Amino acid sequence: MRVITFRDALREAIREEMLRDQRVYILGEDIAGYGGTYSVTRGLFEEFGEKRVRDTPLAEEVIAGTAIGSALVGLRPICEIMTMNFSLLASDQIVNSAAKFHYMFGGQTRMPVVFRMPGGGGAQRGAQHSQFFESWYAHIPGLKVVMPATPYDAKGMLKAAVRDDDPVVFVEHELLYNVKGEVPDEGVEYTVPLNRGEIRRQGRDVTLVTFSRMVHICLQAAEELAKEGIEAEVLDLRSIRPVDLDLITGSVRKTNRVVVAEEGWKYYGTGQTIAALIYEHAFDYLDAPIGHVTGKDVPMPYSKPLEQAALPARGDVIAAVKAIVPASVAAR
Repeated sequence: MRVITFRDALREAIREEMLRDQRVYILGEDIAGYGGTYSVTRGLFEEFGEKRVRDTPLAEEVIAGTAIGSALVGLRPICEIMTMNFSLLASDQIVNSAAKFHYMFGGQTRMPVVFRMPGGGGAQRGAQHSQFFESWYAHIPGLKVVMPATPYDAKGMLKAAVRDDDPVVFVEHELLYNVKGEVPDEGVEYTVPLNRGEIRRQGRDVTLVTFSRMVHICLQAAEELAKEGIEAEVLDLRSIRPVDLDLITGSVRKTNRVVVAEEGWKYYGTGQTIAALIYEHAFDYLDAPIGHVTGKDVPMPYSKPLEQAALPARGDVIAAVKAIVPASVAAR
């Protein structure tokens, strides 16, 4: 094993898949000579040339439409949308074409396209550049939506997404690009399934269900809670659609208490869907209402102090856990 950044893990995944399969190519804004807004595609243009590393106009609907069309005729595009916020301009292509063509044409077509989308808050990019829309896309049958939290998963899940015959919305939190973690040595082939979550920390008293950057926040909160005698189990969903319901309900049966933690807004989002699924499939195992930690219900402020106040933090997770875990548990 070796330690690399989230960014480098993504680059390795793209490069390895392009070497493995000549049908794989990448397209997007400033991905060639500039190397991408977050330097994920740096060096790929020099290695593979302009035929397989395609700079595009600043037109998200054109980028998505080109990717979809090329997938229909047998290529396997990796389509980079500079930020998830801009994917709204391509949402008709993603929702009404990519997600539905396989069904509408009776299985005669495949749609092997990956939509890479950086997103999330914390970098002072303001209200129009700090959003997560994973719940919007996860609402659509025909789309897979994944949100890795570690370099290992970033590489393995991107490789799996490229090989998948269905469209995959691949969401990368902007603040994770410099996060380091272990991945297998170069030359060791692996993928990570697009339908399985992971237990990041074992616990017995409460389950923290989360994904993307909030995985790291929840792990920090779990360490603080452990000092007070509360052992939290941290689940990394990894995939938003499909969701690993068996992993979630299995943990709930063990801990009997749940807090769902996400960066996005509270209403009609991923967290409320997860809570509803838990109530539907594991209600009898709950000893307390499900806690829910989210960002504040406001457009993301540009001001740094206000932005930090709008984002969920370690203390919010700790407070939500203490609200449903009785003092007698910590006093054991």
